Amino acid sequence: MPTSSASTTDSAKSATGGVQSLERAFDLLERMADAGGEVGLSELSASSGLPLPTIHRLMRTLVACGYVRQQPNRRYALGPRLIRLGESASRLLGTWARPYLARLVEETGETANMALLDGDEIVYVAQVPSKHSMRMFTEVGRRVLPHSTGVGKALLANTPDDEVRALLARTGMPAATEKTITTPEGFLAGLDDVRRLGYAVDDNEQEIGVRCLAVSVPNSPTPAALSISGPAGRVTETATERIVPVLQQIAGELSEALASSQNHAPA
Repeated sequence: MPTSSASTTDSAKSATGGVQSLERAFDLLERMADAGGEVGLSELSASSGLPLPTIHRLMRTLVACGYVRQQPNRRYALGPRLIRLGESASRLLGTWARPYLARLVEETGETANMALLDGDEIVYVAQVPSKHSMRMFTEVGRRVLPHSTGVGKALLANTPDDEVRALLARTGMPAATEKTITTPEGFLAGLDDVRRLGYAVDDNEQEIGVRCLAVSVPNSPTPAALSISGPAGRVTETATERIVPVLQQIAGELSEALASSQNHAPA
């Protein structure tokens, strides 16, 4: 039976409306994440420009699906179903990064890692070990505090000082070694060095005898960093001059690959 032009138009409007609702829902989730994971409807309306009834309808759907939950104070928080999506996405991102990490190992000789900022913690999502008999090993999935790691410094270098101070206040700054930075002022000074130099260093701060060099992945969809780690006797100042440009080059190539994947998403 032929479809009338009226029904075809209605279907097109419905499809367009559905896509728009999906875009708006994802936008609200990202705004909630940017706000620390919990917001009120009026805050979402002010930041998104959407009317309150529209936001309320979208949030009701997200709550029903488990991606958002409503707090007793009537504010909305990111929901538990997002955890499974985030963990799966992190694993896939780590798998995707492995060829880049393998190149880092080939060109630097040291163990290569990829880490993400997940809330207040650093989580390692991929690693390719060095071929040296003496090499560093970090278990994929391991979580550490950012103040004692090169990747933590690289990931927080462009975060406003007040937000960094708030994070450090939440996590504390326990000393992993005698060289760990344990004051907010010292850590912020270290972030100044990262911005000035273009890379971060963990100099025996997480483990005595180990040095790490790290850079952030530019324009990554989620804050990500690449690093190499090795014995302090191999990752010397002279080696740093050779390794850092390689780290920056490969991080840039990974950034381009991630951007390309987003640009080629189905229309």
